[in-house]
Amino acid sequence: MGSKGQNAWKLADHPKLPKGKTIAMVVLDGWGEARPDEYNCIHVADTPTMDSFKTTAPEKWRLIKAHGSAVGLPSEDDMGNSEVGHNALGAGRIFAQGAKLVDSALASGKIYGGEGFKYIKQSFDNGTLHLIGLLSDGGVHSRLDQLLLLLKGAAEQGAKRIRVHFLTDGRDVLDGSSVGFVETLEKDLSNLREKGVDAQIASGGGRMYVTMDRYENDWNVVKRGWDAQVLGEAPYKFRSAVEAVKKLREDPKANDQYLPPFVIVDESGNPVGPVKDGDAVVTFNFRADRMTMLAKALEYADFDKFDRVRVPKIYYAGMLQYDGELKLPSHYLVSPPEIERTSGEYLVHNGVRTFACSETVKFGHVTFFWNGNRSGCFNEEMEEYVEIPSDVGITFNVQPKMKALEIAEKARDAILSGKFDQIRVNLPNGDMVGHTGDIEATVVACKAADEAVKTIIDAIEQVGGIYVITADHGNAEDMVKRDKSGAPQLDKSGKLQILTSHTLKPVPIAIGGPGLKAGTRFRNDVPTGGLAKCSCNRDEPSWIYCS
Repeated sequence: MGSKGQNAWKLADHPKLPKGKTIAMVVLDGWGEARPDEYNCIHVADTPTMDSFKTTAPEKWRLIKAHGSAVGLPSEDDMGNSEVGHNALGAGRIFAQGAKLVDSALASGKIYGGEGFKYIKQSFDNGTLHLIGLLSDGGVHSRLDQLLLLLKGAAEQGAKRIRVHFLTDGRDVLDGSSVGFVETLEKDLSNLREKGVDAQIASGGGRMYVTMDRYENDWNVVKRGWDAQVLGEAPYKFRSAVEAVKKLREDPKANDQYLPPFVIVDESGNPVGPVKDGDAVVTFNFRADRMTMLAKALEYADFDKFDRVRVPKIYYAGMLQYDGELKLPSHYLVSPPEIERTSGEYLVHNGVRTFACSETVKFGHVTFFWNGNRSGCFNEEMEEYVEIPSDVGITFNVQPKMKALEIAEKARDAILSGKFDQIRVNLPNGDMVGHTGDIEATVVACKAADEAVKTIIDAIEQVGGIYVITADHGNAEDMVKRDKSGAPQLDKSGKLQILTSHTLKPVPIAIGGPGLKAGTRFRNDVPTGGLAKCSCNRDEPSWIYCS
């Protein structure tokens, strides 16, 4: 790059923070702020390090928004998630995110004029359109209303035969809500059938057991989905999807997240919707992380992660492109946000050396999502990314400490090495264990994350550096469904309704360390700070003016 181009990347010195100080950026995944009670695992847990930020230096601690418009989501009822949270943190600006982009494309009809839809439309005369994704109104990975609009639009555009392969949620929404979602879907499909469209549900299964694995943690999850969706093979067969979900949930240990795969069969016992040559497949989730593995299985000719048995020649498109660097999938219905000039790119152009680390389940968040949905380093000579393998084959509440200690030790070593100017990590415990709904395990998880923070802070103290501690969204701070009064909600049998989803709660941000100039604090006259809009109320990226 020439001198003129390089100058375009030049950043002015921060008006208050001194140069040359090692900075640790710690993201506590799923760590929100809520009123203290027995269901607030962060409150119940022994977390002296995080507590100290609020009590000993309140001028260097505050709450910021991590949901809704603060991270580019359509409304204030939309929970934040790790992907958009890290996009916002890494870019320092707000970009319209997946759900919002899809809403706009569907409302305007633009989706049907795009190259992606034209591509799948080639199947409409003689083939079947298959829609695969999460059946939920949680708004984290997909939304039911978007699926229904897409079904209606596809039929109007000429689709004569449609099959839906759904995944039950129970993670971003209340466990047990799957039955209602399936009934709603069946009603819309019945309406399409009355109009002459052969529209049916073909298969299903729980999101954490079928299809929606991420970061190549367990390919067996994707294989179970492939067998049901593509091959039409599953351990359970039903004539009706509503019957399937109700029957499988009769097991006392069953929940929506882990329902086994099933297929819908006709009166002769044959599956109604295996994927065949000439068909089209759309994965209708807008969030990338839990669709990428299936996208690889559907698109890659040299795929070797499991035996696909049969690989039909299909027209495949994602709702969005799930990985911009891998160009995966190569066809998509809605263009993803174009996130450029992220902090990571600015840092390498300004000679700032960075180190990023987490375990597998969140490694992509401090690298890919932080860098604006871009794989790999901007400059390998200036950056080092370290992934610590997550445990495979267990639920995270079994080992709630996860890899927090190992992540902290890698960060500590990077800080003390003197090789890096910025060290960023994600501690996944509050989110991943919180999603299991196990309150006792989540308390252990929060304690482990707090201990990891202390390890990193102690290293910053040794080198005279600066720390920034924040979170990407809430989760562990509220583990129960609540009624309008805020009281814990019970089901019809009087059982406490556990909340496994993210929350709408604000998240903390704390700054500190011996490298801070005396008197540095957050402004107290701007109450609307967010992950991508800091409390200084400037239009510039938040990572330039954050204190």
